[in-house]
Amino acid sequence: MSATASSLPHAATLKSDATIISLVGFAHGTSHFFHLMIPPLFPFFMAEFALGYASVGTLMTIFFVVSSIGQAIAGVWVDRYGADRVLFVGIGLLSLSGVLVFVAPNFHGLMFAAFVAGCGNSIFHPADFALINRRISAPRLGHAFSVHGISGNIGWACAPILMLATASTFGWRAAGLAAAAVGLASLSLLIWKRPLLQYELQTASVGGVTGALPAKVSFAEILAQPMVWAAFGFFFFATFGFGALQNFAPSLLRELFDLSLGAATSALSIYLIGSGCGLLVGGFLAKPGNAHEGYVAAAFGAGAAIALCLALLPLPVWVVLPVMAAMGFAVGIAGPSRDLLVRTATKARLGEGAFGRVYGMVYSGLDVGLAVAPIAFGLLLDAHQPRWVFAGISLSLICAIVAAWSVARTSRN
Repeated sequence: MSATASSLPHAATLKSDATIISLVGFAHGTSHFFHLMIPPLFPFFMAEFALGYASVGTLMTIFFVVSSIGQAIAGVWVDRYGADRVLFVGIGLLSLSGVLVFVAPNFHGLMFAAFVAGCGNSIFHPADFALINRRISAPRLGHAFSVHGISGNIGWACAPILMLATASTFGWRAAGLAAAAVGLASLSLLIWKRPLLQYELQTASVGGVTGALPAKVSFAEILAQPMVWAAFGFFFFATFGFGALQNFAPSLLRELFDLSLGAATSALSIYLIGSGCGLLVGGFLAKPGNAHEGYVAAAFGAGAAIALCLALLPLPVWVVLPVMAAMGFAVGIAGPSRDLLVRTATKARLGEGAFGRVYGMVYSGLDVGLAVAPIAFGLLLDAHQPRWVFAGISLSLICAIVAAWSVARTSRN
């Protein structure tokens, strides 16, 4: 049985917290790496199997739809079997998906690889956040959420570099093996450090009564909580706008501001760098007991205002990329506070034993937002309305603010 972080001496707690934060962050970076395992290989798939953009695009739709459905299921498994076991299964599936890309005989083989990768990706938010909330001491929770978000951005940044470099040198099948090796290395590290990732499943409290089993709160009761659906809506709207940038930033900025191909292509990377800096700052602002919805509202409000400026103002070319960085910074600040907001609401309404199931449900909104965004914003770009894309990003952030206040209100009630 593992001791809880709060029961350890201060020096031991600091060392344990730092190690666990690093391990969970590395796992989260692995999951984000596999978000972008397939997209850099699109041109190779199109040439090999005579595919169009719509066809290869369905691979990522499969990935995120499967991941969104699987998160709710993974949340149940986390609360029942422990986050460490579920985390190992997820990383193993991601590594397997790289092998499946390597052996794919046709497009249907690639679809199966995307399906398996989506299954593996589905476990990370319920498992990661259950570990953070159960194994990290309260004063360092904000920093834990901050590192968790930053590591995801690093995973996004590393994937295109490794996949393209390997595919260009050795072929796209070798790139699949390279991705599998990343997953295997991550899995090996986590298994080696497994004792730090275990916690006692029977230490949850439900309704303020300690010692209750996680099973005391049924999945049906969780689904009946307005807080859960408000948080689901929050993550849907928070990532819906980002989905526009993730999929279309180069085309969007070239059409709207006539940026060069190089500058437009770097826009998403610059946004993510700004977001990472915002996450770092947000980790110092997010403290247990603070009004987390206030930080979320201020940060997302600033992001919405910047997106609206991009939609309405004829900005000079040299201003666009710094403005993209500023928008990423503003949105990034909200990251740790949004995670603490969900944590506070879950403890107040359902107890710690429900962390896995609640995070599994609410974070599935993230995947749904990323799955829907390419369709919605793609239609606007097809209609040559890039300004409406940024207006849509602004509106989605405003809707996320409303949802955040709703989560806070239901937890207080």
